[in-house]
Amino acid sequence: MPKPPSILVGVAGEYFVAGELSRRGYIASITLRNSKGVDILASNQEATRQVGIQVKTSRHKQPKWILSDKAEKYHADNLFYVFVNLKGGHERPDYYIVPSKKVARHIRSRHRAWLKARGKKGQRHRDSAIRNFRDPRKHHLDKWELLGI
Repeated sequence: MPKPPSILVGVAGEYFVAGELSRRGYIASITLRNSKGVDILASNQEATRQVGIQVKTSRHKQPKWILSDKAEKYHADNLFYVFVNLKGGHERPDYYIVPSKKVARHIRSRHRAWLKARGKKGQRHRDSAIRNFRDPRKHHLDKWELLGI
């Protein structure tokens, strides 16, 4: 199977998340591309609880997702990240559901630690706007109940 462009990987992740939410009995609506920080609006069937979802998609064996430094400040009680690992082939994707506040704390602390650490040749790391999120122990794998919808 040919490797799709990264824009299509991101779009695929959004559709997979919307499909999984629908399969679980929730209402899921993918937002327009110009919606700041929210890729999917989801609610229960009674529309008494809604959440915004930011989707990040990866295709790696050891998944990691790239975010910007804006994610350190952009969080709310009803905003969540769903990190999708497509894995490739015909396998079911993995979904990691994480509250945005937890993502903000995680990437902030990991970035500070990275800045303090030295590089391979003993050099200081140069600051950048790039942040990474990983969950190697799979603490957030399939934690759909965290959405509270």
